[in-house]
Amino acid sequence: MLEYREILRKYWGFDDFRGIQSEIIKSITSGHDTLGLMPTGGGKSITFQVPALAMDGVCIVFTPLIALMKDQVNHLHKRGIKAAAIYSDLPKEEIIRILENAIFGAIKLLYISPERLSSDIFRTKLRHMKVSFICVDEAHCISQWGYDFRPSYLQIADIRADHPDVPILALTATATPSVVEDIQQQLRFREPCVFRMSFERKNLAYIVRYAMNKAEQLVHILNNVPGSAIVYARSRKRTKEIAEYLTAVGLNASYFHAGLDNAEKDLRQDDWQKDKTRIIVATNAFGMGIDKPDVRIVIHMDSPSSLEAYFQEAGRAGRDGKKAYAVLLYNNNDANKLQKRLSDTFPEKDYIRKVYDSLAYFYQVGVGSGYNAAFEFPIDRFCHAYKFFPIQVDAALKILDRAGYISYTANEENQARVKFILERDDLYRLKGNTQNEDLVIITLLRQYSGLFNDYSYIDESLIAQLTELSQITVYSILKSLAQKRIISFIPQKQTPYIRYTQRREDSCHLQFPPEVYEQLKERARERIETMTKYFMTDNQCRSRQLLHYFGEDIAEECGQCDVCLARKKEEKADREKAEKEIIDLLKDKQPHFVKELHTLQLPYESIEKALMKLVYEAIIIDDDGMLSLRT
Repeated sequence: MLEYREILRKYWGFDDFRGIQSEIIKSITSGHDTLGLMPTGGGKSITFQVPALAMDGVCIVFTPLIALMKDQVNHLHKRGIKAAAIYSDLPKEEIIRILENAIFGAIKLLYISPERLSSDIFRTKLRHMKVSFICVDEAHCISQWGYDFRPSYLQIADIRADHPDVPILALTATATPSVVEDIQQQLRFREPCVFRMSFERKNLAYIVRYAMNKAEQLVHILNNVPGSAIVYARSRKRTKEIAEYLTAVGLNASYFHAGLDNAEKDLRQDDWQKDKTRIIVATNAFGMGIDKPDVRIVIHMDSPSSLEAYFQEAGRAGRDGKKAYAVLLYNNNDANKLQKRLSDTFPEKDYIRKVYDSLAYFYQVGVGSGYNAAFEFPIDRFCHAYKFFPIQVDAALKILDRAGYISYTANEENQARVKFILERDDLYRLKGNTQNEDLVIITLLRQYSGLFNDYSYIDESLIAQLTELSQITVYSILKSLAQKRIISFIPQKQTPYIRYTQRREDSCHLQFPPEVYEQLKERARERIETMTKYFMTDNQCRSRQLLHYFGEDIAEECGQCDVCLARKKEEKADREKAEKEIIDLLKDKQPHFVKELHTLQLPYESIEKALMKLVYEAIIIDDDGMLSLRT
């Protein structure tokens, strides 16, 4: 392990590995298929980035989030590590360039989304790469038993045919025992190999609080728990409303969701990470891969649909090991809302058929035609035209995707585009630009051709790297140049796409097998029932409930969740009452047998603890089972 520790020290500045990191690294570098279970903040990325640098060839990293892969690649570049990411809407030439670099050994870590496996170019180039190992991040996505199943993950195991001797490292922070078994089966592990880090977080207090008025309770909590905070809400609209409410009452808050453009998301995340913003109110789009260890509290205004999602989001608090809180607010409406979420996620099959027909009308696709046709999908315009609600439409399209009729990409990223408005000669005569504006202009002209004739896709992160400016600064400069009428700038945006994966069927012939509808619906129902049971149960330690769900049983209660604190408070009240009644019994100044205390209508443990305390404090005398007040 000495070589790996040297890499860790050189690139990350740590003297040694922690938890099960070294065990996972030893396993994967020995050629074993390996599954690592590590809670949020456990240091998953180290377990594949360090061995990737030590081993020959390129490590292929599958991850579902484009934002996460970009963030990790940027961090690796800053450490001088050769890494690249292939994601949707990269120009074909750029994709080929990256793949060729991987073949020739110029890249140590190649991040891709599982959807790339359907690309013939990628599969062809992959066969010519020397692959050190394959890493599957968020591996629970491969399991239909998991809370975030993604069909594209099922294709990952297929590449073992091209590289049969290459081991697979699967990593996840949320997996029940059944999901652990399923991950290994789906990835075709040659033999079982699982390393588990305890999911117990002794510094994190799980609190469930009933609140008729959640907004008022939120303000009360934030005023009493200082430090950085994340507040999770279910919808984009709700994040904005809550942030504005918090600001109105004098708290420093902002909001975050997937609908913001990338530069705005980067700015808000950066302000929060640097503590310029104390509270970020966000949907579940926020948090994955964010390295902020000093979050003191995570508050859920709306209940997640599963304990897996809750555990992962709550776990973003207190990663520095200091005392932190995870608070879930609920009231009488939450259980009903979760049931409504189930019906929204699995609309009736006739409704799905209606959406399928409406898609065909929207794009003018006739029965028997449309194979491989792809369309940008403006969901709001589609819903307005056919009187649908976006949540149910999104769910219907995902079911049609799982059934194989379409490919639905909900968050396809369109790169930023730039075109120069001024002629080249006019550009050289410009005066009044800042030094950084001129630097960005020069970089654009050097990196991209044809900018004076038509729009060209640009990579803001590449421009930031070449100019040594932050990506937020580059975005601001591009906006400024557009305002000065020097360029036309179309910012990066996320757009859903629909592609017909087979010819359009008559909707009456659509088939939805149990594995893409009934079975998934039943598992979702079970997860919702478990989530509801968690916040409705007030007599079992929260930490023990969570750990038991993930297959880990502990003997001791946490002593700091709302259930444990309430029990302590109740026990204290019972003990104090027992102390009073014992003293009252002995006020006659006569000795009494210990067994007379059994007549007191109080729990035996309370009487025993009260007696021990009174004797210890020398308030009463215990003379071989005979009790009397000290005079």
